[in-house]
Amino acid sequence: MTKDVEVAEHHGGKDYHDPPPAPLFDADELTKWSFYRALIAEFIATLLFLYVTVLTVIGYKSETDIKLNADQCGGVGILGIAWAFGGMIFVLVYCTAGISGGHINPAVTFGLFLARKVSLIRALGYMVAQCLGAICGVGLVKAFQSSYYNRYGGGANELAPGYNKGTGLGAEIIGTFVLVYTVFSATDPKRSARDSHVPVLAPLPIGFAVFMVHLATIPITGTGINPARSFGAAVIYNNEKAWDDQWIFWVGPFLGAAAAAFYHQFVLRAGAIKALGSFRSNA
Repeated sequence: MTKDVEVAEHHGGKDYHDPPPAPLFDADELTKWSFYRALIAEFIATLLFLYVTVLTVIGYKSETDIKLNADQCGGVGILGIAWAFGGMIFVLVYCTAGISGGHINPAVTFGLFLARKVSLIRALGYMVAQCLGAICGVGLVKAFQSSYYNRYGGGANELAPGYNKGTGLGAEIIGTFVLVYTVFSATDPKRSARDSHVPVLAPLPIGFAVFMVHLATIPITGTGINPARSFGAAVIYNNEKAWDDQWIFWVGPFLGAAAAAFYHQFVLRAGAIKALGSFRSNA
């Protein structure tokens, strides 16, 4: 099979087909049930994501509370929290990929929009649905765990003591770059064709990316890399510190997503070179 691919590439053909770029503005989407079904899927997926993960964070803090003479080595630990976030992303992307693409993150949606994978209307609709789902998910956590919710910080993202805002911003940029770069790579049609003999379930590497980034950045920012996750927790917790640091969890992920989109599309996939070649051929 490798020889066949090499021959095809040698003769100028290719064994895969890139989907056409999404229109920048497609008003027809507003008349289609598939669009609203995708919004519902993003809303429910983000709700479930925040519900499970924030409950895990609060549960861990309650099980290791010094004031309650709890076992400091008990609970799931940072490793368990990272697994909760990564595992939920794996499950939810797997469940919703065929309906909405399984974004569950405004930064992922933004990166895919920059790469012309989704239209502006769909991107904005997804972001609104994701933020509303996050608010509702954290709201359920507060409703079910009201006695622990405020005591243990509501699962809100805040810059940890000892770190400056630049460090927190950098951690969010790099962490989101890793995630969005993985999304592009796992869903790349060229990769799927080239490695068809090695089937890879796309949600798996995406979930692992979330897991690994959480291990690295939980001590710094609590790990955002998802503006909806940070926004939903801040809205329900409504703490001054959480709101003061909120910009980090929007600017960082959006910059990281933009960098990942540029790197994958214009460097790895040579989009700039292809565009230049097309321009020269038409000149």
